[in-house]
Amino acid sequence: MHLRAWCRRALFAWTLGLGLTVAVASVSAQAAASNPALPVIHVDNGPNSAAAQQAHYVVLVSLDGFRWDYATRDQATHLLDLGKQGVWAPQGMLPSFPSLTFPNHFTIVTGLYPEHHGLVANSFYDETKHARYAISDQNAVSDGSWYSGVPLWSLAESQGMRTACFFWPGSEAKVAGYRPTYYLHFDDKVDDDARIDQVLEWLRLPAEVRPHFITLYYSDTDHAGHAFGPDAPETHAAVRKVDGLIGRLKAGLDATGLPIDLVVVSDHGMVHEQGQWITLDQLADLSGFETAGPLLYASSEADRERVYNQLKKASSQFVVYRLKNVPANLHFNENPREGDPVVIATGPYSIRAHAGPAGQPDRAPVTGMHGFDPHTMPEMKASFFAAGSDILPGHTVMPFENVNLYPWLAHLLGLTPPKSDGSLNVLAGTLRDGGADRSH
Repeated sequence: MHLRAWCRRALFAWTLGLGLTVAVASVSAQAAASNPALPVIHVDNGPNSAAAQQAHYVVLVSLDGFRWDYATRDQATHLLDLGKQGVWAPQGMLPSFPSLTFPNHFTIVTGLYPEHHGLVANSFYDETKHARYAISDQNAVSDGSWYSGVPLWSLAESQGMRTACFFWPGSEAKVAGYRPTYYLHFDDKVDDDARIDQVLEWLRLPAEVRPHFITLYYSDTDHAGHAFGPDAPETHAAVRKVDGLIGRLKAGLDATGLPIDLVVVSDHGMVHEQGQWITLDQLADLSGFETAGPLLYASSEADRERVYNQLKKASSQFVVYRLKNVPANLHFNENPREGDPVVIATGPYSIRAHAGPAGQPDRAPVTGMHGFDPHTMPEMKASFFAAGSDILPGHTVMPFENVNLYPWLAHLLGLTPPKSDGSLNVLAGTLRDGGADRSH
């Protein structure tokens, strides 16, 4: 699963409110610095505070499905140069389990494991709501009640700093009281260069309305990896393409003369799928269960225990746990949205509760896959590169969990973050100030 399924709508909504301290001239400049062809939505969160106007900038880029070894494998010169100028993780960054798109994008911007921020998969069922979340459901995606935690854009907005999201899971919803000042509904058809142009235009806005935290997203490597596999020529080409985009972005950011930290990450890796579907209702009686992909939701404890016993010795291609007994290192044993029992693949296998509707052709699994435990399947590891005003040059870091990005990114922006599952100590050694307290 990936963001291609996310609703592709071109809803044009551009509203400009006049804050008490924002002059008409500034608003005119703001409108002029937005590409009229793009449906950028503006939320009037007021101007940047005086302190925010003095803060540095962070541009956070996601290259969906960009496996940790793609840059060196394909000699992605711009990314490798970025790492040499600053810091990178040559052995990769560990995504949270499950290594899926929406859970890990939201983990990066909240510092919370998926079971704590609520996006436990790309689609799941909530027994309390009696409702389903799916990344293809625009109503769910934009409903803040599905999300927990304080994403970086909400943290910044609450502390007087304006933000912009050129796509990021969760950015279309009002979470922790805020939406980004500038955001777009997801549409993966938007031109790649136009995305960079918009980021640079945001950075040309007047200081009082200029966003200091900006996200940018590309899905090329994820699409290629799913369709053709991680080692296919098409995936190599996608790596080179997005590397070129990073080079163009970096040159544009440098030309602004602003103190910007460019951080490039991915959400997960990719592995070649093995075998055909494992269909759980062929191995156990799922009568009365709600299901979402491989996730199982029973209406009674008796049904949970019955299906657990039916599945626990059914196949060597997965292991099954009662929810409370899922290994602690997966951080996947507390949230009812995770289902019970929990089925976890032991290799690159596709698992589902049910086949498709009767009478319709059954589609084979995609060629490339992710979602697996990065601790046991290194192909799941993600990428991390960063350089800029606040980052020491020439540093490498050992693999680290992506929950640790949140306090680190907040520190780059001079923000005070809430407690999360991550720690600033993990990446403090990459900072010019060593992670010193900036609150004074």
